[in-house]
Amino acid sequence: MASFSTSSRVLQVLSLHPKRNLSIITSSPSSVHFSSTHLHSLKIRHKSWGLSSFEPDGCVVCSASNNFFSVDEQMNEKQNSEEPHEVKNSMWNWRGYSIRYQYSGSSGPALVLVHGFGANSDHWRKNIPVLAKSHRVYSIDLIGYGYSEKPNPRDSFDKPFYTFETWASQLNDFCKDVVKDQAFFICNSIGGLVGLQAAVMEPEICRGMILLNISLRMLHIKKQPWYGRPLIRSFQNLLRNTAVGKLFYKMVATSESVRNILCQCYNDTSQVTEELVEKILQPGLEPGAADVFLEFICYSGGPLPEELLPQVKCPVLIAWGDKDPWEPIELGRAYGNFDSVEDFIVLPNVGHCPQVSLYLSLSSACLHTHSYLHTCRCYDQVAIFFPL
Repeated sequence: MASFSTSSRVLQVLSLHPKRNLSIITSSPSSVHFSSTHLHSLKIRHKSWGLSSFEPDGCVVCSASNNFFSVDEQMNEKQNSEEPHEVKNSMWNWRGYSIRYQYSGSSGPALVLVHGFGANSDHWRKNIPVLAKSHRVYSIDLIGYGYSEKPNPRDSFDKPFYTFETWASQLNDFCKDVVKDQAFFICNSIGGLVGLQAAVMEPEICRGMILLNISLRMLHIKKQPWYGRPLIRSFQNLLRNTAVGKLFYKMVATSESVRNILCQCYNDTSQVTEELVEKILQPGLEPGAADVFLEFICYSGGPLPEELLPQVKCPVLIAWGDKDPWEPIELGRAYGNFDSVEDFIVLPNVGHCPQVSLYLSLSSACLHTHSYLHTCRCYDQVAIFFPL
């Protein structure tokens, strides 16, 4: 049973779902009991926290604070201001390399969005302006991806360059140099490994983390049977050290191939628009992109999520689309058992990239009471809600 103190009654409840009970205690002697629900309007006041945003019938990102204010006042303010926040592009010099990032918003907690394999900061293009209504939002192109520089992994490196340690260092330095503040990380796929590694390396930077369908790393050498490892190494050497790899990449880096891959990993194929295909494909046609791609698919070492989660000091929320064909939710559920993980949220009928399928926090909110309680309690500045 969830319970919230509020100064007024619930104004309208549009639809009820008999899953978890929620009790909203009003200032009157009675209380209103209902299930997890789509809410049209809601006022919440509490001595220890408030919510900075709430929108009806979908998803929302809210900030918790120590102020007293009502949520529907914030809703009215949002509805009176229809202009989306401008998203700006900029470049950052990191260790002599040019790094592209996007940013928007001028107040609230800092959020850093981290993309997955083969993607870039444009993967969050529909999320950034909405999140920026109540947060300072940054989305970064990891080195080697997007429009960040793509140094040749074979040039002057005495050890592998494209590793989670490299990207984690980039993420932490970005927070120090550009964000200039602690931040919450919102990470998808292999970006989740980057976020976890960063939080382990410099725990004072990450205040909390949301992992969306984090990569299970099923091709990691530790997850392969001993008799299959020589074959995997031979295949990786073939791709990395012969013309076969470049030929393979040439076949992958086409509009048709990218569209087919995206349709496979998104349960809702209507989200696979020409715009999205071009946003993913064009950076992959830049010089050096093929070398980065081949280097990473031959990277079967490094950390696993189950090795990093016990080391993380900040609270972690995991959300998982149950239609992900690449990272099966049946295997991902085990991550919810780690002490650092406050909640594991199942996203029905969602594929590998919830930020695209759900338009995370875009236009409306469906209150998930269980995740709400855990998230608001443990993320003292930011809470994310997903549809039931």
